[in-house]
Amino acid sequence: MHWMILPLKRYFDFSGRSRRMEYWMFILFTTLVGAVLAGPVVLDIVAASMADPLSVEADPLAGMGTFGAIGISLYGLFFLAILIPSIAVTVRRLHDRDMSGWWYLGFIVASFIPLLGLIASIAFIVVMFLPGTEGANRFGLDPKDPHGAEVFE
Repeated sequence: MHWMILPLKRYFDFSGRSRRMEYWMFILFTTLVGAVLAGPVVLDIVAASMADPLSVEADPLAGMGTFGAIGISLYGLFFLAILIPSIAVTVRRLHDRDMSGWWYLGFIVASFIPLLGLIASIAFIVVMFLPGTEGANRFGLDPKDPHGAEVFE
């Protein structure tokens, strides 16, 4: 649980480095919370489609009741709350690979180009899975070994 909420503790911290564990546990945390918050919306839409299937085909959100509206509101608030920490942990993860945080903007812009977007998205996921540089780099000390193993050499 520590790794899941660590990016929330480092809310506006765009400097330094973040390990793969921190990044992927935060992604898991946000996915799980998002699924729980989207649950009421899905249940409300399914209930509306069972009651009147023809109205849901025209506008899926038309039959949504208060339960679904509260779910959408909570999901929107959650998205706004994690937007900055998500960007920050991604930038720090790129720093761990000894890449500038501006690469993130490049991946986002490239994702809007039809075929290049697919390739850029796959490349971004691969970069996030790769291990960080060993030892200190231009963005800080190694988060796996912050004291430096080269002291004993």
